[in-house]
Amino acid sequence: MDAIENAAFASVGRAAGFAGLAIFTLMMGLSFDPPLATRTGGLFGFGEAVGLLLYGWFAVHRPYKRTEAWIILNDEHRPPAPVAQKIIGRTLRETAYWFAGRAACVSSFLLVSSVALKFV
Repeated sequence: MDAIENAAFASVGRAAGFAGLAIFTLMMGLSFDPPLATRTGGLFGFGEAVGLLLYGWFAVHRPYKRTEAWIILNDEHRPPAPVAQKIIGRTLRETAYWFAGRAACVSSFLLVSSVALKFV
């Protein structure tokens, strides 16, 4: 089970990381106006969190053989076909929700920072 969780973490984490990198790059482009940069980062971060929540919501119904987590798994770590859909889908859902929670926390911090920076 650890191999499946690690594969799901790598799969979802890679996608969330690239989205976070894009948001960070956008914030650096707007760094001439710190309140605008942090507000933009917070709003786009909440968009990322919503995207991760939707990914997790639909992960249970996505065919397990078409997921990146399944491709990452070695043959000896792959569960048998009758239970693979349930296990892979549930693990991807939990992992996506975990990353969505972290994205929402960072986004909240950025939005609070943008309000604080307006008064400085």
